[in-house]
Amino acid sequence: MAFKDLRNSLIISYDDGFINDEEFVLLYDLYSSKDLDFPYDAYAPFDLEELDGAECVAEFRFRKRDVRALADVLRVPDTITCEQGSVCTGIEGLCMLLRRMSYPCRHGDMIPRFAKPVPMLSMITNQMLDFIYNVHGHKVLNWNHDLLSPANLQMYVDTITARGAPLDNCFGFIDGTIRAIARPEQHQRILYNGHKRVHALKFQSIALPNGLIGNLYGPVEGRKHDAGMLVDSGLLHDLEQFAFNPAGQPLCVYGDPAYPLRVHLQGPFKHGVLTPQMEEYNAAMSAVRSSVEWLFGDVVHSFKFNDFKKNLKLFLNCVGKMYVVSVILRNAVTCLYGNLTSTYFDLPPPRLDDYFAQVLEEAGFSDLSIVNISVQYLSET
Repeated sequence: MAFKDLRNSLIISYDDGFINDEEFVLLYDLYSSKDLDFPYDAYAPFDLEELDGAECVAEFRFRKRDVRALADVLRVPDTITCEQGSVCTGIEGLCMLLRRMSYPCRHGDMIPRFAKPVPMLSMITNQMLDFIYNVHGHKVLNWNHDLLSPANLQMYVDTITARGAPLDNCFGFIDGTIRAIARPEQHQRILYNGHKRVHALKFQSIALPNGLIGNLYGPVEGRKHDAGMLVDSGLLHDLEQFAFNPAGQPLCVYGDPAYPLRVHLQGPFKHGVLTPQMEEYNAAMSAVRSSVEWLFGDVVHSFKFNDFKKNLKLFLNCVGKMYVVSVILRNAVTCLYGNLTSTYFDLPPPRLDDYFAQVLEEAGFSDLSIVNISVQYLSET
């Protein structure tokens, strides 16, 4: 029963004399929602086909025809059922999440679009967030053997070298990003980043020349140094095991001076007096390495909720999970429309269905139907 119906029942019971004044005040306050009682029944049900194309891009970051394609590759189930029994279609649930992430908004602001009460909007959005993270998070959180295969790594090396990089075995660029959050009530010192002077979570990413974030690690506490985050991530072990071209020659990622030098991890010349050749090398690598910052900007630009730190509250929102899902969705946007990085290196990203093709194998689901797994997961949550 909804809060509004329950409060109406309490009023009727009070009028009929079944409860006294004290009981009425206590129960009415107990069953009062903290959210404003918006008249969601006054709006028409959500219908993707009735949306204008420009509205769809502005609110969901995808064109109308591509929203359904995204739902297909994400294996979104046909229906989503909340714990209290509310039901909506999978397309509607995906659009709710995209609308929530695309720009800082309250759930109440989404009522005119989806014609559902605030608690239901919140539950469906959280379930879709959990679903994408649990089913597709491995695409960026683990070593992606499809995207980072030896043949593809060599293609990335050739592309970066052709753009003027003097390092002839670099396939990507590594860096950390700081995502500011609201000041927490606990663990403030751990989460405070003295360099940026904000409370934050940090993530480590590998940017590829095709415009995708190929690997992501995080979140970690805001005060963590990039070198410490590198050790915790286990990325060096993955690089030592998988970062080779088809001929077996080692390949590397390029980072800033904060990272240590290894066979599979290179950086600029530092310390002491630099020769003109060293300075020229640093400048040339810095020019191509700037693409990693472009990708960080793409994630926040497309899903601006990650940049609204006043509402990014630990223990209230899944702040870290939101950013990981935003990276997955941003990679989907790049697969469909490209971005500045892929244009700069003149290397198109993979097709959307190719990027999400190996969900079953990489997630370890063997021969089971991903649709059945999706329905089972949502029913269990």
